[in-house]
Amino acid sequence: MTDIKDLQKISSQTRRDIVRMVHAVQSGHPGGSLGCTEFFVALYHHIMEYKASPFDPDGKNEDLFFLSNGHISPVYYSVLSRAGFFPVSELNTFRKIDSRLQGHPTTHEGLPGIRIASGSLGQGMSVAIGAALSKKQNQDPHLVFSLHGDGELQEGQIWEAAMFAAAHKVDNLISTIDANGQQIDGATDNVLPMGNLAQKFEAFGWDVLSVDKGNDMAAVVEGLEAAKARTGKGKPVAVILKTDMGAGVDFMAGTHEWHGIAPNDEQLAAALGQLEETLGDY
Repeated sequence: MTDIKDLQKISSQTRRDIVRMVHAVQSGHPGGSLGCTEFFVALYHHIMEYKASPFDPDGKNEDLFFLSNGHISPVYYSVLSRAGFFPVSELNTFRKIDSRLQGHPTTHEGLPGIRIASGSLGQGMSVAIGAALSKKQNQDPHLVFSLHGDGELQEGQIWEAAMFAAAHKVDNLISTIDANGQQIDGATDNVLPMGNLAQKFEAFGWDVLSVDKGNDMAAVVEGLEAAKARTGKGKPVAVILKTDMGAGVDFMAGTHEWHGIAPNDEQLAAALGQLEETLGDY
């Protein structure tokens, strides 16, 4: 496990990786990636039990993670590389021809850490449930984690999966909802209001906890540890993680406008000026 100060340092470097990767190819999704940085860093450097190398796609006897909203691949790739799944230098290939680091995670390139292709929204929870049931059948005590965008919850398959998980007592699953209130076309409240997400999941039979400071590392770690403590009690666990899209870069924060836009040279310099280089740029 890593202490909070070190996790914060990793987060700063991860944010540098994100903006540099997206800027280099003028393509990608920085907003949600920046907003979920604390979650990913806490998950891979403190919460999950796994073996980075050699990578086992089956994930037996280790915790598993499935990214459902796959467009936030920049943060995923940065954290995987910094956690030892593949060389950090490979971040230079993000979204380039023949790269293993495609815009949405895919499996046929064989990138360590990636177990499913994702980005077609709404599918990740179903996959995570299948993996969690497999662990139960194999008497594997480890957990399955998944991440979803709040706008993604507008997909009906999510709620079919949520009903199934509760009905079949998939209590080794922790699904986190990135509740930043933004999606590609604007605020979720303007596109399709989602109402009270905690009450919705509770109504579907889940055990729910909320983390109101999703960009505060200590709060994220505390929330995920609390979620782990609630597993094994007959219900799947949902974490409503309230984040700020674009967190860490002042001109990107709190707006949907940086959902899928790359910074120009001047904007990159401004962003990097706000983010400490702690582990060395790739």
